[in-house]
Amino acid sequence: MSGRPRILLLDDDQDFLELYREMLSTHLPSLPEVRTANSAARALALLESEPFDLLIVDLQMPRMDGLQVLAIARRKYPQLRLMVLTAQRDEQFRTRAYAMGVDQYWLKPESDQEIALLMEAIESLLTRAQEGGFRGVQSKSLVDIIQLECLSQSSCVLKINNGTVEGKIWIQKGEVIDAELPDLTGEAAFQRILSWKAGSFEILPADPSRPRSIFTSYQGLLLNTAQALDEAASLPSPEAVATAEGKVKEVSSTAPLLAELSQLEGVECVLAIDDGKAEFEHYWGLENPKPLAAWARATLQQFRQLGDQLQVGNLTQVVAAGPDRKLALAVCGGTQLCVGFPPSFSTDEVRETMKQVLTKWAS
Repeated sequence: MSGRPRILLLDDDQDFLELYREMLSTHLPSLPEVRTANSAARALALLESEPFDLLIVDLQMPRMDGLQVLAIARRKYPQLRLMVLTAQRDEQFRTRAYAMGVDQYWLKPESDQEIALLMEAIESLLTRAQEGGFRGVQSKSLVDIIQLECLSQSSCVLKINNGTVEGKIWIQKGEVIDAELPDLTGEAAFQRILSWKAGSFEILPADPSRPRSIFTSYQGLLLNTAQALDEAASLPSPEAVATAEGKVKEVSSTAPLLAELSQLEGVECVLAIDDGKAEFEHYWGLENPKPLAAWARATLQQFRQLGDQLQVGNLTQVVAAGPDRKLALAVCGGTQLCVGFPPSFSTDEVRETMKQVLTKWAS
């Protein structure tokens, strides 16, 4: 869809419709065209007759409620972005909405700060609607989403992916209660997750049964994490050496990490390739890394192309078996990793160890 993005706003409160039509059409950077509907029937008629990028729906309305509208819109218009904007504080509604595939679920803002966050979120959805992308991956930062969920006194689970490494953060009634990585839990896992420089995340329904292991307020958690990251950034930069071609290669930042990875059970060799840079690699356990590096680059590129052709999403991991060694390939941030294992290792054992490798590398 070209030109100005188009929003359809559905609510049975006419004053609310008029206020938000003015706000959205004049204060968002994309200057969207905003249409309104005060009934589900009117909204469905507009969707049938005109193209829209984003549908914003209230849940509680007479005759046909917002969840019914969302179900119809998701089925008939799969590319349409969906947002719930409601005054109803009900975790059951929230869970059902996310299960139906809505992009974001918001309580109607009650402060200037919440209004500003809402406007940013709407602009984010409009940008993603124009540019495409995978549904459920938020373009706002993790800190923004955590602040939003806590300010709204919400409950949810944030699932964060960095390559094939998966982390989770549990939020209950506006407080962060736990975080988890394959090798960490609690506040340490929270800080590790927020240190990731790249990745994607999605919001899952709340998990009331999760026991609490974090008792610091969310403000304190964010402050502690920011201080830890600032301290890490202030450390002296790694030593560098010049290659024969005159290129500069950082060595001290990867050597300790490669040594640490070599201690994991079953790891026979590790090759780390800077994504998109063919001039050097970091490695351990290999006498001549060049042939393996060439094979790894070519294999990852072929699987990326295959993923694009099949439209199945981003490549996560490739496991190859040979007579002398099993190899696992994965992309972590801006690095291509190739890890060797003994041929006796099962595929499940390779995958479990690769989770540890990727978690350590991402940190």
